[in-house]
Amino acid sequence: MSLRSYLRDRGLPVAIVVMAIAMGSAQMLYWWLAPAPKVNEFVGPPRSGYTLTNFQLWSYDVDGLPSFQMVAPHLERRENDDSLYINTPDFTLPSNQAGVPPWLGNSLYAWVDKSGTLLKLQGPVYMHRAAYCVTAAAEIHTSDVTAWPKENRMVTDAPAQMVQGDSKLSGVGMRANLNTNHLELLDESHGTFPPRKNKSQVGAKPACAEPAHAAAGSGARQEV
Repeated sequence: MSLRSYLRDRGLPVAIVVMAIAMGSAQMLYWWLAPAPKVNEFVGPPRSGYTLTNFQLWSYDVDGLPSFQMVAPHLERRENDDSLYINTPDFTLPSNQAGVPPWLGNSLYAWVDKSGTLLKLQGPVYMHRAAYCVTAAAEIHTSDVTAWPKENRMVTDAPAQMVQGDSKLSGVGMRANLNTNHLELLDESHGTFPPRKNKSQVGAKPACAEPAHAAAGSGARQEV
């Protein structure tokens, strides 16, 4: 059989083989001539998607109630996870309860996740709340707090001190629920509480609950 007859009888398979060889050769030629891929020389944290200066931030829960408010001189939004990095924020944690004032505070840094459900207050943290009803003003000094603002909960493993009126509590590790005004010091807790007044020494009280006191020990609890 002649070569011409062979190619005529098997034209389609031969064409496919020739095209495959041509495509492979073209790919090899491209790999040989194409420039080397650019090396990413960036070293450091992820780049910011955007930055804000002198901003105000509001976050709300699923029911549309205020979750937290923040004011700070500088914010960066990271591209890799849409989280927010904030410098020297002043923040407000509302009680969303009639007649109960919000907690106000500040920290060195803050981090907020994409959904706004997780808030980390980094460095020294100071919080205070004004007096209301028969409840004295309160303040908390601690550091490195992890908070769930839409649930009004916060925790820290760092030392914490709370002052409320004439009562003082200090310890290591803290859990707090701002919805129930409940604070717990987890270890090495110490407290001083003024003596309760006799009923004869106390005049008429508004219709609101008085915070309960707790004894100091390996752990201490206080309603704030």
